[in-house]
Amino acid sequence: MPSLATLSVDLNALAHNFHALEAIARVPVHPVVKADAYGLGAIPVARRLMAEGARTFFVARASGGFALREALGPEPVIHVLDGCVGDGAPALIAAGLSPILNHGDQLAAWRAAGGGACGLQIDTGMNRLGFRPEEAPEPFPGLGLVMSHLACADTPDTPMNRQQRDAFATAVQRYPGVVRSFANSGGVFLGPDFGFDAVRPGISLYGSGPEGRPDARLKAVATFMAEVLQVRDVPVGESVGYSQGFRAETPRRIAVCAAGYADGVLRSTSPWGAVWLGGALRSIVGRVSMDVIAVDVTGTDVAVGDRAELFGANRSLDEAATAAGTIAYELLTSVTPRVPRVYSG
Repeated sequence: MPSLATLSVDLNALAHNFHALEAIARVPVHPVVKADAYGLGAIPVARRLMAEGARTFFVARASGGFALREALGPEPVIHVLDGCVGDGAPALIAAGLSPILNHGDQLAAWRAAGGGACGLQIDTGMNRLGFRPEEAPEPFPGLGLVMSHLACADTPDTPMNRQQRDAFATAVQRYPGVVRSFANSGGVFLGPDFGFDAVRPGISLYGSGPEGRPDARLKAVATFMAEVLQVRDVPVGESVGYSQGFRAETPRRIAVCAAGYADGVLRSTSPWGAVWLGGALRSIVGRVSMDVIAVDVTGTDVAVGDRAELFGANRSLDEAATAAGTIAYELLTSVTPRVPRVYSG
């Protein structure tokens, strides 16, 4: 039987976004495909991006790097953002993966295992991963990339962006000839002096614009659809869903759609969420259930078997995330494995 909910992935739109970001950044784009390409499937995503010219990728976990190496072969550089964790250095070396070294113990473990190609992260103020600038090591064999990460790229006017950029520019002076990477998705849009030698977009490759708002230069890559299971009339005074989360003040027509929090529809989507159904945005009413949502389709011609778009070309990922009180990253990575990924392009 066909699935009642699907996450469609438009690889042509992905390619469009890759080249759009290249044009904006004016330096090479090194895609971030961590968390299984934000839930879209790292292997098909990376294969298409390789076809478009990408040769360097970033993953978070070593497990993601091993899977990507097996699928893509020996050609691309695959950086592991977690770095060299525990006794994992020999396995990273055997797979030809490049750890991003984040502190002295990781550097020592990497060297003790024989080392090789690797990167280095400088913490310029986020206080997450990386060496503090004053603790960063001297250049060493195998170092091919130095990076940092913006804390507030989605807030262009904050002074911290420039402070981090300048701190990074100072720190990387001790690493001549090494690739410098600073800008994430939001950083790509902050201006060319944030680009350095390569940028590392993630969410913008998949359709989310800067500052958590849609951007006309980017296309929707992911479309989350759910089939209408039933359409019912609800009389005045009756309620919909758990805990009487919605009560009809006038006669309403309700479509029950086959996606709930077990599929990745956040419960916070109600009461401000909406879907694209019957040619317009329709409000989600009542609480999100494990397997279904209820949508107000009063006055429209909606029938069983029609499909509601939770996000996609008609209901942008950013708009859907804002309605749920979250960000596009969380919304996209929340779509669960129960929802099959369907690829086109």
